[in-house]
Amino acid sequence: MKGKANKADILLGVCYCPPNQEEEVDNLFYKQLGNVSGSSALVLVSDFNLPDICWELNIAEKRQSRKFFECMEDNFLSQLVGEPTRGGTMLDLLFANRDGLVGDVVVGGRLGQNDHEIIEFSILGEVRRSTSKTLALYFRRADFGLFRRLIQSIPWGSSP
Repeated sequence: MKGKANKADILLGVCYCPPNQEEEVDNLFYKQLGNVSGSSALVLVSDFNLPDICWELNIAEKRQSRKFFECMEDNFLSQLVGEPTRGGTMLDLLFANRDGLVGDVVVGGRLGQNDHEIIEFSILGEVRRSTSKTLALYFRRADFGLFRRLIQSIPWGSSP
């Protein structure tokens, strides 16, 4: 989705992962996700079919689900659905890689005879490409001699 004057582009991904999908296919998905998650504003919606993930406690029982969960964390994706989407489980999920990108998330209602709840959400205005205000240390200016003397002055062997 292109923003005004090609600014604030948003990548919207919609996918379906069948139950017990082969690990090789998962790995291809994770690689592709890694390629796009850091470069642009990303919104990802899918039926991931991973009912054993507990998003409230950030845990997963099965290896496949743990790997998925780790991939989402590694790519700094926040899961935004807070209630079950099919029966008592959250199979349908919504992720964003930037705070404030997605809002007004509502789960409820069904489309036709489908047994999944609808997830409605808004993509909020322009997402400004922010510049980091985090200072980067310039290690070539460091006084490593002073650092070494300070470390050596600590009585490491004494107890409190």
